[in-house]
Amino acid sequence: MPRTTTLVFAGDSITDAGRDREDATSLGDGYVALIAQAVADSDAGMTVVNQGIGGDRAVDLAARWHDVLATEPDVLTVYVGVNDMWRRFDSDDPTSAADFEATVEGLLQVARDAGVERLVLIEPFFVPVRDDQVAWLDDLNGKRDAVRRLAERFGATLVELHDAVTSAAAQNGASAIAPDGVHPTPQGSAIIADAWLRAHASLMPVGAETAGVSP
Repeated sequence: MPRTTTLVFAGDSITDAGRDREDATSLGDGYVALIAQAVADSDAGMTVVNQGIGGDRAVDLAARWHDVLATEPDVLTVYVGVNDMWRRFDSDDPTSAADFEATVEGLLQVARDAGVERLVLIEPFFVPVRDDQVAWLDDLNGKRDAVRRLAERFGATLVELHDAVTSAAAQNGASAIAPDGVHPTPQGSAIIADAWLRAHASLMPVGAETAGVSP
């Protein structure tokens, strides 16, 4: 029997998406579940594991990294950064871009050392929904740049997301994509899932291409 490929997704509430953390098979109702359905429809022999926890920053992910790696990922997706921005503004608890980059770099190196060959990094997005939030993008841009550098440094697949979500919000209104600027609607989740599937297509086995999930 062909070996099953395990896709593990680690991140914050966008990844968590309301999953039941007591049930290892629970995927929530966000982009991870959409990806799982797409790969299931392709009969690609893949198992999907959701390791998202709402509110996580990079340092919180680091504190539970052993648990993430215990799921034995073949392909490990890391999606973190928006809370590292958000805590600066709602809790006066900033994370510099340099500290964020150093933390995520450490996580990726540990994953590599543990034998994880395929890494996927998702670029964090934010859609300002209040005038005073426009300036928040300056903080997030440093984290986005860090994710791009790390993807290049580790040979990871980069999922470019910020511009796609920003464009969709401009065309359809933020309420249709991410009403609070961060947490996606079903349409927003489909944008994330489609971006992941497109970016990751080169790693899919021949004959296991997956269809998009956009409504």
